[in-house]
Amino acid sequence: MAILYEMAWRFLHALFYVQRALVAWFRVHIWRWKRAVVGLLLPLALGLHKPKKTGTISKRTSRRVRCGADGRTLEKLPLHLGLLITEEEIHFTDVANLVVWCMAVGISYVSVYDNQGVFRRNNSRLMEEILKQQQELLGMDSSKYSVEFMKNGTDKQEHQVLSCQSVVKVLSPDDGRLSIVQAAQQLCRDVEQKEKTLKDINVTVLDSLLRESKNIPDPDLVLKFGPVESTLGFLPWHIRLTEIISMPSHVDVSYDDLFGALKRYATCEQRLGK
Repeated sequence: MAILYEMAWRFLHALFYVQRALVAWFRVHIWRWKRAVVGLLLPLALGLHKPKKTGTISKRTSRRVRCGADGRTLEKLPLHLGLLITEEEIHFTDVANLVVWCMAVGISYVSVYDNQGVFRRNNSRLMEEILKQQQELLGMDSSKYSVEFMKNGTDKQEHQVLSCQSVVKVLSPDDGRLSIVQAAQQLCRDVEQKEKTLKDINVTVLDSLLRESKNIPDPDLVLKFGPVESTLGFLPWHIRLTEIISMPSHVDVSYDDLFGALKRYATCEQRLGK
């Protein structure tokens, strides 16, 4: 009898996981289909005609002007925005678009994270794609939105342009829990070498040590892309007061999707632990 109960329990568990996987799949694909249908039918419903092509430069200029104007309309803008990708398949062009739009809106720090370390292993590819999309989306005015890439570990510049306005950093799980472990080990060594006493160690000291290793402010806003309801180890110490907004997918994400999330952040009330 016990074996039958165990088999029934396992069967129910399997059904539960299949149901969760199907719901996640439908959420992502229905979102994409809905966007496609709205994009096709809305112009027809409003009686809009396809505008005449006025040239690539004018399109880039209008896009840049809109991004800058949109940023100024928001009551508040995150100083540091994190892009958390939970999906297995990563589209570098879509991620690069998000980074460039953040730069154009006026966000100073952008971090990119996945828990498999794909971005870290392909750091150069991501940098090249960002620079490519920066030129593609911003055109001749791209030099105004120069970007600085920070190496992992040393936090030294990988690519730097003078008068830099935005900093992009690639993060992985090593920057999360592992950094906390390393900071704790450093404090233990300091005590062992009598550079510190046990009374000197507190939350403030650990917090200061972790911030020195990152050299960037805590994220004000994290955009989580994908069906996974978890931050997957994204800077656990630094997101205690971070606003987290979930989005269905980073694939084919649009500027309007990003700006909609920024508007949600601008109107949210952050109690900061109160």
